[in-house]
Formats: sequence, structure tokens, C-alpha cells
Amino acid sequence: MGLSKHFPTLLLTDRLGLGKAFQRQLKLEIEDLQELDGAGREWSRQHYRNGFTSYASANELQKFSPTFAQLERQIDRHVARFVRALDYNLGGRPLRMKKCWVNVMPPNTHHGLHLHPLAVVSGTYYVDMPKGASAIKWEDPRLAHFMHAPPRKNPERAYNRQFVEYAAKSGDLVLFESWLRHEVPLHTAKQSRVSISFNYDWE
Repeated sequence: MGLSKHFPTLLLTDRLGLGKAFQRQLKLEIEDLQELDGAGREWSRQHYRNGFTSYASANELQKFSPTFAQLERQIDRHVARFVRALDYNLGGRPLRMKKCWVNVMPPNTHHGLHLHPLAVVSGTYYVDMPKGASAIKWEDPRLAHFMHAPPRKNPERAYNRQFVEYAAKSGDLVLFESWLRHEVPLHTAKQSRVSISFNYDWE
């Protein structure tokens, strides 16, 4: 009886509060990686115009850096909370971080609409978000099925939006299910937007 809401898409946003010294260490390691990762620079030239990502080269950073391993431990707690909210039945086998890579977006870089296949939960930790940095943007997963639906009012209620943006700050964490398509529109701030992305899989 009455109006009910179904089929929600959950997003988790939070602050990790790891402190300025930890942020500086992460940024230093990312700068070193960008200098040393020739394969990553080459892949980025072809697939990530103007930017740098270690997605296709150094993508298990939590296994090789104590700093990234510490970040993983912090994110694990939030992933466990997200899993409880999603009512996943994992059968006693937790989700574990399998991939972890960095993204550096100088001005005039964008990251097109995509999802993370073969993963369960994905997310991003924001290392350096300068003023005016592009927000992460998620697409309503039902969008292809709206067909002849009329346009929405402006502003519409939050649960009726077809796109949702989150303007993260340095130190923020976002989590979402890996099937959810998302993008980062053109970054036009003067300084680089620096983040760490990751995938959690079910073992």
C-alpha cells in the first residue's frame, strides 16, 4: 500500500583522516612511481591522454609499499561496512583488495565513462584535490531502459537523479559496486588531481 522505493544503488563516502604526513608520503611515492614507471607512461600516452595511471603496469601497490598497505588496512574497515549495507552473503570469505593503482590528472585530462569488470567493490581514495577539481560522476544503471520517459524536473529529488556527482576533497574515500558506470569529466583546475583507485574481489 502506498509509495515505496526499490532497487537502490548504494554509494559510500567518508573521510579517512590519515593526516597530512601520510598524505605527503603517498604523494611522494606517487611522484616517484610516475618517474620510474615507463610502461605506465607509455600506456597512459595511448589510453589516458594528458594524464598518468599505473592501472596497466603497477596495479598491486598495496603488496609492495608499506604506505599503500596501511591505506589498504584503513579501507578494509569501510569495505566491511559497505558489504553489511549491501546484505552480501560472503560465506565467511571476505572481499580483499586485489588491484590498487594511481591516477594523476593534470589540466585537460578526463576519464571516460567505464565500469570495473570482474570486481565486486571498487573505489577511490583522494590524495590531492585542488580547488575546482572535477568530481566523480556516476550514471543511473537503469538509464538505457528509460526509453520514452519525460525529462525530470529541475531540481529533482535525489533518488530520481540520472547522474550523481561527488566533489571529493583530499582525504576522502568513495566506494561503489564495480558494475556501476562512472567517469571523471574534464579536469580544468590548474593543479593535478591525484587519486588512488582499487578493486576488491571475492576470494
